[in-house]
Amino acid sequence: MKKRILGAVVVLALGVAAFGLPPFTGGPSAEYLEDDRRADFKTETRRHANGVYEVSALTPMPGVTPEMVRWWFADYMQTSEHYQRWHPTAHVWMDWENKVPGEYVGASHLVHEYITLGKLDKLRIQFVPPEQILGDVVLRDDDVAVCARAGLLEQPIYGGKMCHIVRSTDDGAEMLSRFWLGMVAKREGNEEVGSIIGVMGNTYLARRAGVRESGATDLMDHATQEMSILAEFLPELYASEMALLSEASN
Repeated sequence: MKKRILGAVVVLALGVAAFGLPPFTGGPSAEYLEDDRRADFKTETRRHANGVYEVSALTPMPGVTPEMVRWWFADYMQTSEHYQRWHPTAHVWMDWENKVPGEYVGASHLVHEYITLGKLDKLRIQFVPPEQILGDVVLRDDDVAVCARAGLLEQPIYGGKMCHIVRSTDDGAEMLSRFWLGMVAKREGNEEVGSIIGVMGNTYLARRAGVRESGATDLMDHATQEMSILAEFLPELYASEMALLSEASN
């Protein structure tokens, strides 16, 4: 009897180590976009019971429209110089893979950037439809969703998921950004595939070891900084580029 109890305790301990307590919670959800939950959205980090670190960043964007942000990703941002303007001290280099003019969903943004001071991250950000990250999501008519799987540029591994939702406000727009760190998957092309890397990387202990509070805080600060910078210059840039297009068409 004692052996059975001991065996059950060992199995339970291994289960908690693998999946956290309670298990299978803390993944992406669209709940934060619901009107009755929006008021609770704020810039913060928190560790879920399964080890996933959730990072949130709320960025006011006065004078910006959601369409301007869509245009920035889908049409304008094409060079490292454009990317560096977005965050002059943190963004270093960029390129696109599978980019179609006027679209970003389906493309991969290849970047070198400093999220943590002194550590150059080489990342692959693969943009996908919002439902692939948030599930059954209902967006407002003029909302712009920029959602992606994020991983390593030089290895076929995803390490997290993210969504920026840009929503109109009385004085412009706001961006509700959320990242889920510690959601590991092996990548083949642009697809997640089953692997031992995914099994082991998504255990509670691996997430606790691999995603530290300092890294989550650095990402929160970086997201707030880069989106605030974008909000400062985007209205003037958009107006200038639209004027040039209008002149060219006349």
